[in-house]
Amino acid sequence: MAADLLARLKKSPVLCDGAMGTLLYAKGVFINRCYDELNLSQPDLIRGIHQEYLQAGAEIIETNTFGGNAFRLARHSMADRVHDINLAGARLAREAAKKFDVWVGGSVGPLGVRIEPLGKTSFEEARNVFRDQIAALMEGGIDLLILETFGYLEEIHQAILAARDVNPAIPVVAQVTIDEDGNCLDGSTPEVFAPRLAEWGADVIGCNCSVGPVAMLDAIERVRAVSSLPLAAQPNAGMPRSVEGRNIYLCSPEYMASYARKFVASGVRLVGGCCGTTPDHIRVMKSALRVGEARAKVTTAPITKDAGRPAAQPALPMEKRSRLGARLAAGEFLTMVEIVPPKGTDIRKEVDGARFLKSVGVDGINIPDSPRASARMSNQALSLLVQQQVGIEAVLHYTCRDRNVLGIQSDLLGAAATGIRNLICITGDPPKMGSYPDATAVFDVDSIGLVNIVHNLNRGLDIGGNPLGVGTAFVIGVGANPGVPNIEEEIRRFEYKVEAGAEYAVTQPVFDLGLLEAFLRRVEHCRIPVVAGIWPLVSVRNAEFMKNELRVSVPDSILERMARAGTPEAAREEGIAIAREMLIAVRGMVQGAQISAPMGRYASAVDVLEALGTSKPTA
Repeated sequence: MAADLLARLKKSPVLCDGAMGTLLYAKGVFINRCYDELNLSQPDLIRGIHQEYLQAGAEIIETNTFGGNAFRLARHSMADRVHDINLAGARLAREAAKKFDVWVGGSVGPLGVRIEPLGKTSFEEARNVFRDQIAALMEGGIDLLILETFGYLEEIHQAILAARDVNPAIPVVAQVTIDEDGNCLDGSTPEVFAPRLAEWGADVIGCNCSVGPVAMLDAIERVRAVSSLPLAAQPNAGMPRSVEGRNIYLCSPEYMASYARKFVASGVRLVGGCCGTTPDHIRVMKSALRVGEARAKVTTAPITKDAGRPAAQPALPMEKRSRLGARLAAGEFLTMVEIVPPKGTDIRKEVDGARFLKSVGVDGINIPDSPRASARMSNQALSLLVQQQVGIEAVLHYTCRDRNVLGIQSDLLGAAATGIRNLICITGDPPKMGSYPDATAVFDVDSIGLVNIVHNLNRGLDIGGNPLGVGTAFVIGVGANPGVPNIEEEIRRFEYKVEAGAEYAVTQPVFDLGLLEAFLRRVEHCRIPVVAGIWPLVSVRNAEFMKNELRVSVPDSILERMARAGTPEAAREEGIAIAREMLIAVRGMVQGAQISAPMGRYASAVDVLEALGTSKPTA
């Protein structure tokens, strides 16, 4: 098994499990208990947690022995039980893994005391304590050792030496914990600790705990630059926040999954989670990694005539795919109005609205996919009906929330066959935001992966790189948010979307021109046509919702203007006036505008578009 693991790591990533302590605490075990001793007193509890992670898709489960050394156990008057606790921990994990083709990793954490030269514990004493713990884990049948959350290099050095004393052939994963700057607690930088861990004999090196995915990815990229060993990354589910005396980790499973793919792209071969990570996180990470491997095969597998598989076809030029694509390709200003699908099956209002909008020269109807995770009529069905009954092109929002990669491909091929040509590829709101918070999300891919899939369909390839015949003819759009707090991450994702094949972008509603201008400057090197979102506010409460719950930047001056409106009608008029000002201001910066129609007031959207005057040609 040991040789199998190292061989596997050379080929593809392996998914480790998540936190043990987080789940124990969630199941009612007080924080002052000795969690390692539960291997003896509550074995069913520990076995059950292992099974939860295995069912979620973990390929390595770690023993419940992080604090199972003599120094830490002495705090609970259990220093004489090192052998029993670690042996039981290894056997419990081994038993749980019996029905799964997985590896068992022996978890070994730091001693919890200072060693020389900072403390009175000698190197030899530290090495002996680690040796006792590791020997018991080996007796219990582990496949590898996972040394984790070490902040001091000399201490992890003694742990590696102890591992080699017990079994020179056991694979050793050596992970340090880092701060926001990527440094160990002793100040060692990635450029220092990575070569030393390799020199001391670790088989896999990396980081775990302490920080969330963003800071850890930065550190891993620096490690990759100085080491060719397989890398490991097991971040916390974000930085903990204290809520009523409890540390809460706020990173969603989808967010952790998006970073799992980024870790793998940076050279990580063992990926998992630490504090705050649960089986729900691991389940979504598993799906993300599985799809990432499939996508990698699409983009890297050679497709040659010699292999009996025709090469990818050139995509149809954008101007030949749709009328909207032709306007974008020609550099003409594009106008779209959003129509939200109904909650039932009666589409008369939506079709009449589309007909009205077409009559005043709107280019396309933008139809979102169950916005705010609400249950509504299929937007794909409404897009098709609008195109058939009105003769205006629809722009289909397509999300990753509700479909696995097979469903995505089937949907998109069906949409192409029925004449839908314009897409906006977005990740989608998680179900917990909507009316059915217990609904299960899929998120096999995010918007970047979705763009990759559509780009390949346009070239006549399915998700496995197999030829489909004639390619689809989608105009590929994506979302962008110039006002998001973490603008660096937004820029990076925008770059990835363009690289994947995005051909135009639609922004979140614009109320702050400075943010839009700054965003456009930042993406000039990868610029594609940008369509600005314009939202006519209907009330001050609507403005506050946009700012505080949808993370749209709404300046205080806008809030004050809406607050001064004395009646609902005056507020709507003020919202239209603000939207018209935004439209006029962005007209020369972008290549189009998407106007929202809050509460289905399509006349309000047209009132906003009138600000363009005669500069907007009619259909």
